[in-house]
Amino acid sequence: MIRQMIEEDIAAVQHIARVTWKDTYTEMLPDSVQEAHLDSAYSAPMVAKRMEKTEMLIAEADGRPVGFLNMTYADYDGDSELTALYILPDYQRRGFGLELFQGALSLLEDASQLFVYVDDLNDPAKAFYERLGFELLEVFEEQFEGMPVETAQYVYPIRRPAAVCV
Repeated sequence: MIRQMIEEDIAAVQHIARVTWKDTYTEMLPDSVQEAHLDSAYSAPMVAKRMEKTEMLIAEADGRPVGFLNMTYADYDGDSELTALYILPDYQRRGFGLELFQGALSLLEDASQLFVYVDDLNDPAKAFYERLGFELLEVFEEQFEGMPVETAQYVYPIRRPAAVCV
């Protein structure tokens, strides 16, 4: 089941983020970099702020949260950004990611495109987004918690502009 996040989900979101990051990034990023990111991006006040200022959806199984999605509202250009989509490792490849993505699309009435940024070494995530129909725009180097990383930028076209007839 997919639903809107509520305040009582903050601890579950923190747990899902930590477990998923450890599972995904153990070989890619040092523990200190992971911890610095998780401590700042998933502190209780920050998760509460995300819930207030952005869209957050929860995937439930067996009556408990097993994944979440976070995205921005569409801006004036119709752009939105998928900032997080995490599923606990034991629940991956069971359709929860697709359900969260479909739930997100249903909320993006005014959006024309959805962006996502993925660590270029995270092949499973890149393959997932490509299966959903995201298109690779570019790969660029940036600093992440003081560490140089390669980031892949993807876009999902939601609504194509209507052709202008003259």
